[in-house]
Amino acid sequence: MEKDYSNLHRGLVLKYFWQVIKHYKVSFFTVVVSMIAASFLDVYIPLQYLKLWNVLSTNNFSIVSVAQSIIILVLILNLARFTVRRFSGFCLSYFEASAMAGLRQQAFSYMIGHSHSFFANNFGGSLTQKINKYARAFEKLADRMAMDGLPLIVRSIGTVIAFYTFLPKYAYILGIFCVVFLVTAFIYIRYKLKYDIIASAADSKTVGALADSIGSQSSVQLFTGHEYERERVGNVIQDQRKKTTLNWFLWEGLASIQAFYTVCVEFILFWLVLSDWRLGLITLPVVVLLQNYFVRLMDGLWSSGAIVRAYYESFADAEEMAIILNTPYEIVDKPIQVLKNTKGEVKFEDVTYVYENNNSKVLDNFSLTIPVGQKVAIVGSSGAGKTTFVRLLMRLFNLTSGKITIDGVDISKISQKNLREQISFVPQDPVLFHRTLIENIRYGRRDATDGEVIRAAHLAHCDEFIAALPNGYETYVGERGVKLSGGERQRVAIARAILKDAPILVLDEATSSLDSHSEYLIQDALTKLIEGKTTIVIAHRLSTIRQMDRIIVLDKGKIIEDGTHDELVNTKSGLYKKLWDLQAGGFKNII
Repeated sequence: MEKDYSNLHRGLVLKYFWQVIKHYKVSFFTVVVSMIAASFLDVYIPLQYLKLWNVLSTNNFSIVSVAQSIIILVLILNLARFTVRRFSGFCLSYFEASAMAGLRQQAFSYMIGHSHSFFANNFGGSLTQKINKYARAFEKLADRMAMDGLPLIVRSIGTVIAFYTFLPKYAYILGIFCVVFLVTAFIYIRYKLKYDIIASAADSKTVGALADSIGSQSSVQLFTGHEYERERVGNVIQDQRKKTTLNWFLWEGLASIQAFYTVCVEFILFWLVLSDWRLGLITLPVVVLLQNYFVRLMDGLWSSGAIVRAYYESFADAEEMAIILNTPYEIVDKPIQVLKNTKGEVKFEDVTYVYENNNSKVLDNFSLTIPVGQKVAIVGSSGAGKTTFVRLLMRLFNLTSGKITIDGVDISKISQKNLREQISFVPQDPVLFHRTLIENIRYGRRDATDGEVIRAAHLAHCDEFIAALPNGYETYVGERGVKLSGGERQRVAIARAILKDAPILVLDEATSSLDSHSEYLIQDALTKLIEGKTTIVIAHRLSTIRQMDRIIVLDKGKIIEDGTHDELVNTKSGLYKKLWDLQAGGFKNII
């Protein structure tokens, strides 16, 4: 079973490697052919030296011209080998750089299309590591196969054939030695593959743990978690150390076996050489040639362990990304319709959503119609289903049953891109790119002009804090926008929504991080922003939704109240009234 498992993953890796390599077939085959040619010359040139030594051993100075012609031929062959090797080196550099760029692009392009759940269940740092290891695995494999693997095959076969033409006995010895050496390495490293995979997984786990702690550095400081994080991450690092040490010890075991083989064969080979030389069956030049070939062959065979090691390590490093590439998207586009000139009617029809990981039902036969242009607030206690409502509308999750329509079109029948183009979303905790402010705002509509971006920033009152920054709109905001305050990040998110100007607007408590003055300014911008748009507000602070056309109160995935603020606040036993009284009274009723 383990064998089939590793073969499956190796097949996956090769499949996705080939998807990129096939675009560079000319450079790929050029590298292969030139490496074979150079390796053939490695075997052929020593034979010319044997001819030279045979000529010189005659001590006949009348045939010096023959020796000179051999030397000239050797010069030509060496120059040819040099040219071919350098040419192949340039081709290999071009091929590897292009292929690695293609592999990174392939991995990122597919990975970024995975669902919200995929990224929620994986460390960002670990995913980045997997993309890099995937490309580096190809580099390691290509380097070893081109610079060591192909030359080893050609030299081994060429050396055995060369000796078979005039010393068959030694050809058999060298041939058997090569086979035993390589088969041993193959079996040993194949057995060790599982330890390579374990070590590679431990490496990814360490990267994920480091990224998690470093990315949450502010929480570490605020909750004095330095010692705890040192111990937690230290345990992960030590676990990787143990697995890596075992893996490297196993490599040393293979090196020991190979060294033992080499010593034994060298002794047997030259014991026989000595016997044949004493009997006059072998000349001194042939002994020198045999020594030359044996040393070169040993250099190649000794690297065979590294070749096979690179082969399996590359697959172990690349398989994590290959599995991701082979994992179907949770949210699959099957577009058979297109939303155009959207007006903005939103309808949930008997929608049920159940979390697969714990089988808990979040929405239960949920039905709701929001007419075009209506301003609706969604309120309720934590866990009532407010966030799930928004994520289902934006199709971050698949429905368990029921359907959601916009202007009568089922959102499962349009592309995710087409759907999300119709919705502007302002989250409660905006996440920004480590890019300039103007780039972050322009992300709302990436073809917007600088003037349109600046106008949106002005309407969201971003220009007030941007003017105080040394580089203005060209200021980099730091990872996830860490250089800005929570209120400033939220104003940037509002500016994005203003710039996007989509027919449906979703606000996840868009003013929660603003001070009173900023909130007052933003309310004016939001009043203009929601004009003529279907607006859905996820409300936590009820004071911000009094003017909504309609307030929907959720509890355990069902609508329990539906009305205006005035209607609901006058319902004596309603949940909305209880929540309103708690917030309006400053929680005095529970103290």
